[in-house]
Amino acid sequence: CVEEIIRRYGQYKPSYGDVEVQTIIDRERQHYQLVNVGWDKNQRVRGCVLHIGIRDNRIWIQHDGTETGIANELVEMGVPKQDIVLAFLAPYKRQFSEFAKN
Repeated sequence: CVEEIIRRYGQYKPSYGDVEVQTIIDRERQHYQLVNVGWDKNQRVRGCVLHIGIRDNRIWIQHDGTETGIANELVEMGVPKQDIVLAFLAPYKRQFSEFAKN
């Protein structure tokens, strides 16, 4: 599911500048990223759009720069909420989410 999401979002090119969308898939270490790099006029564009890792059989969403939120997409794909950690939230705040705490 994670690779499917990374690849799908990797197909979207920003509507501004000369920006390349790079998908980074490291199956061995179970790290997945989507990164934008390039130029918009004279401004350098670089940054992480998505950063996901798998740890202890859970999907750890380290960064989610999408509008819809990939946690919800994962749930729609059949991943149980208790298998998804919103790692971008402070640990004490995770208790207030519907997802796994750690």
